[in-house]
Amino acid sequence: MAADADALIETLEREWRDALCAKDIDRLRTLIHPDFRLIGSRSASVFTMTREQWLDAIQEREVVAIRLAIRDSAVLDQVMVGTIEARWSVSYLGRQIDDCVILTDVWVFDEGCWRVIRRHSSPVPDKECAV
Repeated sequence: MAADADALIETLEREWRDALCAKDIDRLRTLIHPDFRLIGSRSASVFTMTREQWLDAIQEREVVAIRLAIRDSAVLDQVMVGTIEARWSVSYLGRQIDDCVILTDVWVFDEGCWRVIRRHSSPVPDKECAV
């Protein structure tokens, strides 16, 4: 069962990554629930973003690359949770930014498909990043 959960979450996470890299807003809207919230923590603050704020923000950046590794997963009837380590490179305002984070994504089965409703993102120090 754990291997099946990892495979399902990995498939969805890679679809999200591919749509993000392609700036495929229509596909992202199908993967991200209308009530989505991103909760992020950084050394200076904690922030939240709605789906529309997140979609607007990603259009301001050029994604160079994203690598993912599923660290843990749980699948129930209508909810699944994935813990993902991700490293990405983005180009923003003429400079490249590299970041490694641990993500907790909460997916719900809604209207016949899996959609992420919450994402928590915390930084991982470069020396501890495995992806």
